[in-house]
Amino acid sequence: MENYGPAILFFSTGQPVFMTTTKGEDAAALFVGGWSCSQAVCCAFAKDFGIDEKTALRLSCGLGGGMGHTGNACGAVSGALMVIGMKYGRMSIEDLASKEKTYEVAQKFVKEFRERNNSVNCSELLGHDLSDPEKLKAARETGVFKTICPKLVCDAGDILETLL
Repeated sequence: MENYGPAILFFSTGQPVFMTTTKGEDAAALFVGGWSCSQAVCCAFAKDFGIDEKTALRLSCGLGGGMGHTGNACGAVSGALMVIGMKYGRMSIEDLASKEKTYEVAQKFVKEFRERNNSVNCSELLGHDLSDPEKLKAARETGVFKTICPKLVCDAGDILETLL
């Protein structure tokens, strides 16, 4: 298991999670602690935007494994896009400037994540089609969720930290 920096026990959901020095490390520690990729990224930033952990966990839960183990958009990417929406998302129909800012930052995020990892697609990143139950089982057996995903989650948090 990777070391994601110095750890302090903290997280109010009842399950111990180690908080670290960067948001990327925070997200990776949450992931290694048992949360899904999307939940880890979303929750690493939620409090910064006044969103409690339980709400963030519920909102982001279905996005892990490439959107509910369908192998589509990486959950770390989906969680990151939720965070971008927390900061820049529009809250009125008339606020087109906020919508455009959200899209602009989202595009920058996706570009940087793709440059670092060559894809934003979960199945491509992991080398397994997660929509196929047998291939999902093989992905678990080969340990890709423990060897590849923590870096992807950390990258998502690190990229967000530079963009927000």
